[in-house]
Amino acid sequence: MREFTDSDAKRRLMTGAVGLMLLATGFIVSVITGTVDISLGDMARIFAGVQTDGMYHVLMNIRLPRIITGAFVGVNLALSGAILQAVLKNPLADPGIVGVTAGAGLFAMAVMILLPSLTHLVPPAAFIGALVTSLVIYFLAYEGGAHSLRLILAGVALAAFLGAFMSCFTVLYSDRVQGTVNWMAGSLSGKSWIHVKMILPYTILGLFGAGIGARYLNILMLGDDVARGLGVSVERVKFLLTMLAALLAASAVSVAGLLGFVGLIVPHITRLIIGSDNRFLIPFSAVFGGIIVIFADTAARVVFAPYELPVGVVMAFVGAPFFLYLLSRSSRS
Repeated sequence: MREFTDSDAKRRLMTGAVGLMLLATGFIVSVITGTVDISLGDMARIFAGVQTDGMYHVLMNIRLPRIITGAFVGVNLALSGAILQAVLKNPLADPGIVGVTAGAGLFAMAVMILLPSLTHLVPPAAFIGALVTSLVIYFLAYEGGAHSLRLILAGVALAAFLGAFMSCFTVLYSDRVQGTVNWMAGSLSGKSWIHVKMILPYTILGLFGAGIGARYLNILMLGDDVARGLGVSVERVKFLLTMLAALLAASAVSVAGLLGFVGLIVPHITRLIIGSDNRFLIPFSAVFGGIIVIFADTAARVVFAPYELPVGVVMAFVGAPFFLYLLSRSSRS
């Protein structure tokens, strides 16, 4: 790892300032725009507790929990992607590519289609599906150690396998699949304070765990042999960090559905700006993950108003071309 310089510190300080500014801007823009516009004055009076009319209900019970939930979803997916890219030493790794979100999607879809009266079980089902899938992928790839290439190949294969089951559900239960469309596309519509309380503990745990794991991720970047020489239990660290990434992805999927590309593009863009030191990459990725989901969800709400797109559709429009760019760049390298 290269030596830390004053220019690095200035760049990271400036990036942090810009990130916080964008986060504040995204929050304000998302609060005041929508089917019902809220003025800055109304927003200030509502937060001050002076105004309690219909605008209060729109802001405090509809818009604000949705924005906060979206921010936490972005944080968790960005952290998950940053961890997986470091563990697997692959800038193209993210929870969707390695199969974690496919497991969550299958379990959630099974509940929504087979047990429509028990839709309150969708979040825990998605959570269990993601964790089970990540464990299966890890042990399929384990052969005297969890090799990065084997983890990716096992994840891609298992994601395709689980995707076939989801296609079967779509064909066999075509009369019931309509209710799953928004969730499968990744949507923040209708999120409430319940969803904020649901995802908040995992965001806190993820930030804490990723902050501790950043040091070990930096050591793993030196190579497994060097890491072992420095006293690191490589397989244990890889397993724990992979499970942490799966936990973060599962918590995001359980409340927002199959929202793709956040875990892929956010850590990579952040790495291009501030470098590969995970002590800085982890927190900056968290900030920019929240920013990109807030802006994407705002666009999903207002671009085609009064119609609303799932935020996952907007992210796909942005993320898919960027993924192709990364793929072509990696091929040239």
